[in-house]
Amino acid sequence: MTESREAQVLQHIARQLVDDPSGVVVTETSENDFRRLHLAAAEADVGKVIGRGGRMVKAIRALLKVVATRDGTKVDLEID
Repeated sequence: MTESREAQVLQHIARQLVDDPSGVVVTETSENDFRRLHLAAAEADVGKVIGRGGRMVKAIRALLKVVATRDGTKVDLEID
């Protein structure tokens, strides 16, 4: 299965934010036109992805929503 554009965008953004880019793993599940993305990162890097007060993850979710809308799908992000 090829990676969706949303997963590629998420992986690129997350790798830019963390100290250990090799620890970033994005998996996805999909049902019809809905995609659920799961982001795993090294324990020390999770806070960097979430950001102060959740601001970073909120911005990432907004960006993913734009990409998904362009593709005619819906997306949800979970950080593991």
